[in-house]
Amino acid sequence: MQRYFLDQPFKEDGIAMITGEDEKHITRVMRMREGEEICCVSEGVGHIATILRFDEDGVTVQDTGNTSSMSELPVQVTLACGLPKGDKLELIAQKGTELGMTGIIPFQAERSIVKWDEKKGDKKTARLRKIAKEAAEQSHRTVIPEISEPLTFKEILKQAKSFDVCLFADEEEAKEGTSKRIAVRLEKVYHGQTILVLFGPEGGLSRSEAEILRDAGFLPISLGPRILRTETAPLYVLSAMSYEFE
Repeated sequence: MQRYFLDQPFKEDGIAMITGEDEKHITRVMRMREGEEICCVSEGVGHIATILRFDEDGVTVQDTGNTSSMSELPVQVTLACGLPKGDKLELIAQKGTELGMTGIIPFQAERSIVKWDEKKGDKKTARLRKIAKEAAEQSHRTVIPEISEPLTFKEILKQAKSFDVCLFADEEEAKEGTSKRIAVRLEKVYHGQTILVLFGPEGGLSRSEAEILRDAGFLPISLGPRILRTETAPLYVLSAMSYEFE
């Protein structure tokens, strides 16, 4: 069943309108007809709705009163990613959404080769948000992950204060002892908590960044004996979260 996120919630009479790109997808790509059912996500709930009619203003749907099953992770995981090269951030946005992340916060790390172009920044962020939305629909999510504008390292530290648990992947620090294995760290994480996991760009985090993170209350985690690419590490962590909590 096709899934769409509503811009406006259902009215009291159970009626809602689908417009924009989603309307085009329903009419031109899927070529749907009146009476067909789709899943319309509103306020974190997937509602099974029937297509009533096609108008110039959009597609009118009626809530049937049935809902889809919940598919969100029991914990809210936000990824803070040092700006990587190429389209790696797009891959993280897509696959991270499929694996249940809550959001992405890109940041400028010491070893980030890429510099965020302010002139093209809005277009890049808009593209990432579109990728996350499409991935959320495809993977039957009821939440579209939030894609943040890039922050500085200092801004990340300020944001971290609002999370219940803060972790960072660091291949050097995490090699010391088994207490830093991700499985051990997750033993003290509970359902409903908010988690921020920070990853460096290509080349990892600098020693000064790692030390600052530790002083700020971040806990280092090991992602196994192999060195993972910057776009692979976040997906590894999300998979571990799914294994642990679902």
